[in-house]
Amino acid sequence: MLNVISELSRVLDSKGNPYLEDMHTPASREIEATELEVIGEIPKDLTGVYLRNGPSQRWQPKGVYHWFDGDGMMHGVEVRDGKVSYRNRWTQTLGLKQENEAQHSIWPGLIERPDRSIQGWGSNGGLKDSSNTDVVLFNGKLLSMFYQCGEAYQLDPRTLETTGKIDLKGMGARTLSAHSMVDENTGELIFFDYGTTAPYMTYGVLAPNGELAHFTPIDLPGPRLPHTLSITENYTILMDLPLFWNEELLKRDVQKVEFHHELPSRFGVIPRYGNSDAIRWFECDPTYIYHMVNAWEEGDEIILDVCKTHTPEPTKSLPGPYGNLLAWLKIDPTYVRYRFNLRTGEAKEEAMHDIFTEFPVVNGRYYGRKTRFSYHVGFADAPTTLFDSIVKYDIEQGTTSKTVFGDHRYGSEPAFAPRDNSQSEDDGYVVTLVNDLNEKRGEFQIYDAQNIEQGPLARVILPQPVPSGFHACWAPGDILQKTMADW
Repeated sequence: MLNVISELSRVLDSKGNPYLEDMHTPASREIEATELEVIGEIPKDLTGVYLRNGPSQRWQPKGVYHWFDGDGMMHGVEVRDGKVSYRNRWTQTLGLKQENEAQHSIWPGLIERPDRSIQGWGSNGGLKDSSNTDVVLFNGKLLSMFYQCGEAYQLDPRTLETTGKIDLKGMGARTLSAHSMVDENTGELIFFDYGTTAPYMTYGVLAPNGELAHFTPIDLPGPRLPHTLSITENYTILMDLPLFWNEELLKRDVQKVEFHHELPSRFGVIPRYGNSDAIRWFECDPTYIYHMVNAWEEGDEIILDVCKTHTPEPTKSLPGPYGNLLAWLKIDPTYVRYRFNLRTGEAKEEAMHDIFTEFPVVNGRYYGRKTRFSYHVGFADAPTTLFDSIVKYDIEQGTTSKTVFGDHRYGSEPAFAPRDNSQSEDDGYVVTLVNDLNEKRGEFQIYDAQNIEQGPLARVILPQPVPSGFHACWAPGDILQKTMADW
């Protein structure tokens, strides 16, 4: 059964921009769908909701469109009692509401010069907060977040309706970056943001009830552009990495990002409730890190597993009018482990694997605790950023296993979905959204986490394609049952 909530009467003019075409074509409908066709069998011990955030541009872009500009759209697939339903909604940000009223785009995008005559968000205060990047389940609500720091928009985990936002400024904080993290063992949200004016970074903790429990500025030598943080049981790892703006151009309101080869990568280990003067900085070779795998404590050491980018700034543009855009979105990350010794101050780096993978996820119940397994996406040989496979790492055995989606089939960041009453780290399923460009349709796919190479246990056919997007999470049924009266 299909219920169309809203449908656009126009199609965007891509102007040849590959991030508005094919797999990246914005969705034109908000729908709810039940009684979906299933190829295979839905596991009876899988209960929860898969959520995936991503861009779906609503109005014709103002200037050159960047993949990161698109209006945030949440896609949700609910699994319960062997049945599956799907829905999608635009996150009703302040910026999108204003553009809907104006019936056109108002804000220039990431690679355009900011319009300082209008309110803006992001680290430089000039972007529209599209809330299109990450999603976590916190305090019974979904939090939809923006990669360049913005509001914390709250959504209903089942309906995906935007219900409000966390009043960070009212509590004495500022904004939060997309890759803020929920510790499922404590219920806390650990967050940071960054900006082009001092303080160049702030760090904080929201208590499980949503109240601000801790907040402090972090002393940095200048404006920086970090993307993520990581947590252990007792510490948070913040990053000061040498990919950031040209500071002289920044003074003229030109946001030109450069890789500063002469500077080290710095990792700041701070107690979860520590202030800036308690941070311990560790220096390593210059690099850039978009996403971490996990972190934990081993004796005197902090272990940090990441996807390390080896060429943070492209050496040359690619051919065509969008060659520079395409070049910056081509990255070469591999699995790397850092060790930071809190007693000696020593930092070590170790390559774990040499294949290019990104968007790593682990069983969320083990974030901040030692993990053995992680699940990453593999990159397709394509002009734009597309994911053609899922790669599972067994870091203790030093092995990988892999499943490939198939010809002209591309996936999303997966999520680990624990089996009901699961007993071990990889006792569960890996779930994701896949677009079949041959059939022009979307699918929700379920894999046995312990045997992903056998292919999907079930493929749920969706009534529309799902545009390529960013980050995802799994909202377990047992948590939803505790926090939602209608679950």
